[in-house]
Amino acid sequence: MRITAELSLYPLASDEPIERITGFIRELRGQPGIEVLTNQMSTQLRGEMEDVQHAVDACMKAVMNSGDCVVLVAKYLNADLPIASPPQL
Repeated sequence: MRITAELSLYPLASDEPIERITGFIRELRGQPGIEVLTNQMSTQLRGEMEDVQHAVDACMKAVMNSGDCVVLVAKYLNADLPIASPPQL
């Protein structure tokens, strides 16, 4: 099953929050089998459910093991949204 996810990372009490966030996004972009799109508010992923879950788990584990306290907000949708295209309103 193909899914879409939306992630927002919030480093707490970090001296370099932007670097922490961009590092997390770079890690996500290096994961196989997923499409990644980043905008000013969040990062969206899509792909096979196993690939998306594996990417989120691996990158979340890496950022949480870094020593900084972080919040990761994730939303999952059981649909394959065309994240590279704006919605038709």
